[in-house]
Amino acid sequence: MRAEDLPLINALSTPALHPDGSRVVVAATRPSFAADAYIGQLWLLRLDGGQPRRITRGFRDTSPAFSPDGRLLGFLRAGPAQPPQLAIVDAGGGEPMIITDTKLGVREFLFSPDSTKVAFIASVPEGGRYGTTQGVDWAHEDPRLISDLQYQLNGVGYLADQRPQVFVLDLPDPADEPPVVPIGRAAREDAQAALVPAVRQLSNGDFEHSGLAWDGDSVITISSRHADRDRDLRADLFRFSASGGEPTQLTDSSNGLSALASPVVAGDQVFFVGIDLGGTGLDLAGVNAGVHVVPTAGGEVRVLTDPETVCIEGSLARDGDGVLAIDQVGGSGVPIRLDGTGEVQRWLLSGSVHGLAAASAARVVTLSTTTSPCELVELGSPLHLLTAFGAALAPEVIAAAEQFATAPDGYPVHGWVVRPAGAGPHPVVLLIHGGPFAAYSAAFFDEAQVLAGAGYAVVMCNPRGSAGYGQAHGRVLKGAMGDLDAVDVLAFLDHCLAEVPGLDADRVGVMGGSYGGYLTAWLISHTDRFTAAIVERAYLDGRSMVGASDIGWYFPFEYQGELAQIDQRSPLYLVHQVNTPTLVIHSEWDLRCPLSIAQRYYAELKLRGVAAELLVFPGEGHDLSRSGTPAHRLARFRHILQWWEKHL
Repeated sequence: MRAEDLPLINALSTPALHPDGSRVVVAATRPSFAADAYIGQLWLLRLDGGQPRRITRGFRDTSPAFSPDGRLLGFLRAGPAQPPQLAIVDAGGGEPMIITDTKLGVREFLFSPDSTKVAFIASVPEGGRYGTTQGVDWAHEDPRLISDLQYQLNGVGYLADQRPQVFVLDLPDPADEPPVVPIGRAAREDAQAALVPAVRQLSNGDFEHSGLAWDGDSVITISSRHADRDRDLRADLFRFSASGGEPTQLTDSSNGLSALASPVVAGDQVFFVGIDLGGTGLDLAGVNAGVHVVPTAGGEVRVLTDPETVCIEGSLARDGDGVLAIDQVGGSGVPIRLDGTGEVQRWLLSGSVHGLAAASAARVVTLSTTTSPCELVELGSPLHLLTAFGAALAPEVIAAAEQFATAPDGYPVHGWVVRPAGAGPHPVVLLIHGGPFAAYSAAFFDEAQVLAGAGYAVVMCNPRGSAGYGQAHGRVLKGAMGDLDAVDVLAFLDHCLAEVPGLDADRVGVMGGSYGGYLTAWLISHTDRFTAAIVERAYLDGRSMVGASDIGWYFPFEYQGELAQIDQRSPLYLVHQVNTPTLVIHSEWDLRCPLSIAQRYYAELKLRGVAAELLVFPGEGHDLSRSGTPAHRLARFRHILQWWEKHL
């Protein structure tokens, strides 16, 4: 794969199954260099056979969902530089009807059980901000007076002036005559003519809301409404009546069991993804999320998965009287089914699952494989591959070869090597993932594929601290970043250099982003064995993160301890020990790991005579390599390849 092949990578949404289980709709979104944006449409395919068919032609159509009666298909439609709005169309086809006009766009939506209403979440901007007043752009808005610790979020910005709220509207019939925009004399007489249905705002106040579930005529969502919510990460389930009024609290996170995502009502129970944050409400380092359940009337929360062995990622999907979920196992997402008693079924697939849907007797998942970024697969015996979105890339993709190494203390380390064609010897790039509670897998990874396509052998592993190997594996880094994780990645690298044919041990580079950038910077401050390094969007100094990063008020303390320990584990404080040529990559709008800390790190390298360069991307946040503009993602790859060409 080449960097220029980015537009061939289709990302698939969570699939939408028709209630009768006969057909599925999915959104396929890809980078476009022509638009310098992400574009995509909805695709329909029947489970009894046939080729996928594009059924919309919007600029970016995403998040499809069928109404429970099967009559309507809803989705989010966004135009160029426009926020997404909710659209509906007859499930049999036709022209979509836009039914919202929210200032900052709709985040998520859900049809009511009787298919007469739809609930949605949208951020409500404070008056005079975010373009709500004509002629007042962001640079001329009023100043912000801040009194909270949690006042910003990477990729979002300031929080208090754009809280996500819950809305409900009565569904129109898309077959009705469309509203007309008044012109001329009519416009003067009827300037307020409604082009979209009226909405009812169910939630208010200085609260965040996420996740939607209907229970009869009530809407259940996740929110933090306790008095000390600014000093912890706790959240609970709340029920809002569709007719309005104060919400009813269904869970009590004061015991540490906190709602995290994806409420789903099945029968008289609410399933949701939750996490035990301990007595402080902040103890998240290496903690596995699980499937939780509570009665729809509220009460005692039961945890259905074993937190020591099961790590739930992503969203839940209703499946009869239970739910489908994704368990992170050894880097791969594994689909499982649970009911009120716990896990009842598990499917072992070759690849990693990212989204799930169930209806009638059908179950469909989105699956990343070794040769494709994402495909639709029907679960069954045998498994049924439904799409071939990765076909254009398949001839260029190099499969990852699984490897197991042993750390000096005897601990097993799991990972992969992506090796270019030919005998070699190939220069080597050691990739380190972010998180640290994240994981690599054998599934398609554009970073590894582009490097391998350029002739580099890519080594990547899941050291202690990663997700998917049991909670003890993840928790070991609490207060100890840079210890066993560094031991593990070096042990894995040494194993691959010794055991995998065609790797050049004299030409080895190291790179990583976020926590991976931290461990890269940590390693080059302790060893000169690497020919060169790339430190990207890195966590470089915990003390400097406090007050500057969106997670700085708790993350350094949870993963590194008190300030004295944080300083001892700061790559910025150890920069005087670095001799390795280093490229520092960062984004201007990174609120997770602020640019100013990377600038300090780069300046210290230069002042000490280290061969260093700083690559800064305007207008991008922490997730540049995954969701930055296509032109910037292409430029990033080109600079990375130029750096490795120069040094490796």
